[in-house]
Amino acid sequence: MPRSIIKFGQVSENRKARYSYSIEDTIEAGISLTGAELKSVRYGLVTIVDGFVQRRGRDLYLAGIEIQKLPTVARIVNFDERRPRQLLLHRAQINRLIGKLQERGATIVPLKLYFNNRGKLKVLLGVGYGKNKVDKRETIKRREWDKHKARLLKG
Repeated sequence: MPRSIIKFGQVSENRKARYSYSIEDTIEAGISLTGAELKSVRYGLVTIVDGFVQRRGRDLYLAGIEIQKLPTVARIVNFDERRPRQLLLHRAQINRLIGKLQERGATIVPLKLYFNNRGKLKVLLGVGYGKNKVDKRETIKRREWDKHKARLLKG
């Protein structure tokens, strides 16, 4: 059986996104799930590392995330683990994000999946642009220098 049930707080985080993309803007969105999918998310059986947002008509969908089936429920309820899930946003927010998606090189990726203080599942989306190797190396250098600087100031 999976680990304990998550009622509040973070379920999954995409740390790879901040390394691969320079995130300029973030937005919180709801996500449309079935009951069995939500139960699996509460047990932490979700991976958002390969996730991205795509446009379908006038709506936005979160694709590439995987919600695994609970072993106890898998025989009873059957759902597609990698299906695109609709994002729940206001129309003005959707239009703004569609405009960002149409810019050259822009991508919207999920940064975090969490339950807010009211128990609602939310996804934190980041609007970013892909980094090249030089930018990634610069990020690593800056991070290591900050660690070294903190050690010097501490000692």
